[in-house]
Parts: sequence; structure tokens; C-alpha cells
Amino acid sequence: MSLHMAEDGGLGNNLRHETVKRACHLAFKAHKSPEKGPGYLAEKRSSESIFSFAGCWSPDEWFAGGAGAFGEAKIDLRQFPCLRSISNDELAVVNQAFLTKFLLILEKSTLRREVMKALDDKKQIIFTGHSAGGPVAIFATIWLFEHLRSLKQIQTSLTSHYCLTFGSPLAADRIFCHAVRREKWSDHFVHFVMRYDIIPRVLLAPPSSMGAALPEILSFFNPNSRGPKNLPVENSALASDFFVNVLRNASCAASHAACTMMGSTNMLMDTISGFIELSPYRPFGTFVFCSGNGRLFVVKNPDAVLQLLFYSLQLSSEGEGPEVAKASLTTHLVYEDEINQNLGRADPVYFDKFVDIPLNSNDSIGTDMKTIDDALTDFGLGARARLCLRAAIGLEKQKFINQSKIEERKGPMQKAMSELEWYRSICETRGGYYDSFKQNKYNEDFKANVKRLELVGYLDEIVEMLKRYELPEGFEGQKEWVYLGTEFRRLVEPLDIANYYRHLKNEDTGPYIEKGRPRRYRYTQRWLEHFEQKPSGSRGESIIWAEVEELSFKAYSNEPFTALRPKIKEIEENLKKWLEEETVAKDALSEGSSLVKLWKDLRQKYNEVQDITGFISSG
Repeated sequence: MSLHMAEDGGLGNNLRHETVKRACHLAFKAHKSPEKGPGYLAEKRSSESIFSFAGCWSPDEWFAGGAGAFGEAKIDLRQFPCLRSISNDELAVVNQAFLTKFLLILEKSTLRREVMKALDDKKQIIFTGHSAGGPVAIFATIWLFEHLRSLKQIQTSLTSHYCLTFGSPLAADRIFCHAVRREKWSDHFVHFVMRYDIIPRVLLAPPSSMGAALPEILSFFNPNSRGPKNLPVENSALASDFFVNVLRNASCAASHAACTMMGSTNMLMDTISGFIELSPYRPFGTFVFCSGNGRLFVVKNPDAVLQLLFYSLQLSSEGEGPEVAKASLTTHLVYEDEINQNLGRADPVYFDKFVDIPLNSNDSIGTDMKTIDDALTDFGLGARARLCLRAAIGLEKQKFINQSKIEERKGPMQKAMSELEWYRSICETRGGYYDSFKQNKYNEDFKANVKRLELVGYLDEIVEMLKRYELPEGFEGQKEWVYLGTEFRRLVEPLDIANYYRHLKNEDTGPYIEKGRPRRYRYTQRWLEHFEQKPSGSRGESIIWAEVEELSFKAYSNEPFTALRPKIKEIEENLKKWLEEETVAKDALSEGSSLVKLWKDLRQKYNEVQDITGFISSG
């Protein structure tokens, strides 16, 4: 999403200023509506449908019982299959209470039917929410994008749909951010944040630290509350304590993240994080920071957003604390005025287009640098904050530098794999690719092992970067690398398995699949399964030789057929399917291969065992 002015006076990329203003208006209308009914409001126009979600004002509706210290819980992949790191297989963590609210709305209301009708009518769909309605809008948008992806319509339909939040608390972790950026959904989430609004920062603090202040603060924002509406504002001690507590926890989260970005080796930070539990919640999407004086600051870098959430709330002096504390509450209710007055009045400042950040104001700096310097000054960002923003830019830049280095490996990898393809072709008369390498009788087998080690080195380097999240989020979803990783896995893993069992590593370590399979094959298999939207474990064609080895060990150990039957049937079904798909080479059924020998022995003992050599002609 771009906030540059389009020729029609809109925001460009199918999101007009008028749409943002209407969404903000509807978000506040939902905020003021009673806490009953479907939990959302809908406005349907000729070209768009806007769905706005109401907030919630009880602490129990912000922090679910039984969840973590911050009300967090891991996502259920059956509901949101994309919300994970593919390579590391880490699940996203979200605020359980807000997710539960969305799922109840989806189940109990007509939301699903109305959204599907809007899709059929080819309308632009906007999900929006103010305050605690924001996370519900976020989950609704993810639900929509998951639905479109399952229909393989995500590329053609995604461009027009958006999530717009106003003063939304953070509600998801870094893995959520990673997944959304990988899927190229990130630009479709736009979060407006007033500089002094405390609510977007509030979930950086655990509920246990807020005590009795939280219910009173939430009651203040509840339009249906019968209590004294001005209590938190008049009670400066309560407002100040709440403000300071949130800011202190935000400081811990931002400082720890900054040290990580800067590569700090100081053990103190690890020690501190060991007894101070840090919030799991992190920003994602596009943030539009509103200064309150007309300036809009657009930031997409999630690490920079976290620093801004903390540093833009800093006090100029201790004396202004009570007033800023009160403003941190009242500012949460002024988004509609801010959007109507300032959206489109002047071009925003785009943080992500700057490759450097000035540490101090200087009259001699160029025009572009003066623009960013003025914006940073407007948000009260001093030298320390600017250093942290520089680190965020540097970290993002380093990820792309790392990817450039990895891209240079493509040529050598493809060349080495071509040589292994040639090696496989000459193994057809030697019992097949797997068995020839395992027996290691010929000079070509030695050369193939050299190529195996060369390719393993390339992939292990990539795996280590992915393990530490040192590559751009989109890397593991890129078609070229999915295909290259799949080709690598199908060519090299059989050789790794042969090497494993030739050296009897199974006797010391255990079965290859359970104990010895390296990450490089697990990672590349997950890439393909995610890309093809297949169930986890469904693309295991490269481990068929490990299955054969373990079955052979059990069969020749005279285990009863009742124990062997499930694995025999599984291998037969998979082998037939993979031969038809050509994901397992036909040399697997070469005369003299260990697979053919095992099946001949099994057929002599058990009538149920199929003649697998017939699978080639049926393919």
C-alpha cells in the first residue's frame, strides 16, 4: 500500500483517502455501538464493503484465562495454515482473547456469508476497527486471505482488500509478522497510531503489572460504562502510574530488540530477559504515525516500528509527565478528527525509503535528509532513538545482502546437480542410483560423494541463515528456491541415506527419519508442501530409501507380518504415486536394487505384497 497521492486524489493501489475516512468513521461508530448484536457493523457500497468490529472493555476480553502471561497462545494451523515459519516450523503466537472474539463472530453471525457475497460481487473488502476492534479486524483479514489462498485466487484477488486499524493494540508476535511478510500480505494491513496514544503500546506490559488500573482505564474508553467517565483523566496518579508502567515495559522490549539488532554480545541482556518476561507481541504491516500537528510518518520496517512505539512516547522533561499521561488516554479517541483533517493535506514522510538516518539536526544536510530529520524531530526522537532506527535499517539491509550472497550459489549448485543427474544415469546398470552409491565400488561413486558434500555445504549455509532469520521473509516462499531446493532434496537425500546406512549410523544413532535426518531436507520439504498447499509430511518421496532400510531390517529380523503390513502398504501406495508423478526416478526399480530384492523376498513369503516392478508400466 502506498500513501502517495494518486491522480484521482486517493491513496493509490486501490485504497483511496475517502475509503480510509469512511473506514475510520465506521470504526468509531462500532466503538460507540452497544456490546450486543453480531459484534460488527457493515457498510455496503457499489464498489466496496466495509466491516467494522467493536472493541471490548473488560480485562477478561483482553487476556484469556489459561493463556500465557500476556494472554498469548499459539495459533491453530487448522484455522490459519500460513501463520508459521515454514523452515523452522515455529507457530505464530497471538492474543487468545481477541482471536476467540473473532472466531465467535465468524461462527455466530452472518459475517462469513456477507464477505463471500461481497467477493462474488467483486467488491473491495475493508476490515476495520478502533482500539480492541483492531485485532479482530486483523484476524478477519487473515481469515479472508487464507480463504483466497486455498482457492488459489490470492494473486488475482488480494490487491483490492485491506485491513485498517486505528489505535489498535499489538496482538501478534514476530513469527506472525514473518509469515505475513512472506505471503506478501503485509502491505494490506495499515495501522494508524497517534504519537501519544498509550493503547497501541499497552500489551507490551503484562496484565499482572497493571493491577486495578486496567479495569478503570478500559471503563474510561467504554461508551456504555455507567461509571465516572473522567476518572482516569482526573486521577492523575492513576493515569501516571499506568503510563509509566506501560512505558517501562515498552523500554525493556525495545532495548532488548535493539541489542539483538546491533549484535550485542553483552550477557547482561540475556540475564535480564531471563527474569523479566518480555511481551511476545510485535508490530507488523504498515504503520502510519500521526504527530498531532499534521505530519504523517509511514513505517513498514517492523523493527523500526517497535523502536518508534517506545521512543516517540518519551517525555521532554519530568514535569510534563502528568499531562502526557492524561493525553495518552484522551488521544486514543481523536483518530477520526486527525484522519479527516490531515489525510491528504500533505505528503507523508516514508521512513523506509531512507538508507541512512541523521543522528543530529544539521543545517548543511541535503533536502531529503532534512525531510527525515524534521519528521524525527517532530516525534521527539533523539540520538539514541536514531541509532536504534539505523540498526533496524541495517538489519533489513543485511538480510538482502545475505540473500545476494546466496543467489550467487545458484549457478554452482545447478552445475553440481547436473553432474549428479549424469551419475544417476550411469547407475541404472549397477543396481540403481541409491544402491550403487551405497556399495561405493567405482570411481564415479567417489566423485558423486564429493558433489554431495559440495551441495550439502551450500544448503547448510542457507539453513543456518534461515534458522537465525537472517534472510528476507519471502525467501522460503520464492518459487525458484522451492524448485531448486526440491531438486536438491530428491537428488542428494538418497545419497545421504545411503551414506548413513553404509556406515551403520543407525546402530548408534537410530533410524534415519527419526534421529538422523538433517534440517536441510526437512526445510526444503516444508517449502514444497507449503507452496503446493499439501499436508505436512506429504512430500516425503526423498526418504523412501530410509523407509526401505528400516522395513528391510524388521523383515529380516522376522517380525510378524501384522507388524510389517502397514509400512508395506504405505510404501507401495507412495511408490506408485511418486513414480507416476516422476518424483521418484524409475531406476529405483532397477534389477538388483535393494528395493526390488526386498519386495521379491516379501512376495515369496506373503501373498498380499504387490509386484512393484509393474508400477512403471502403469505410470
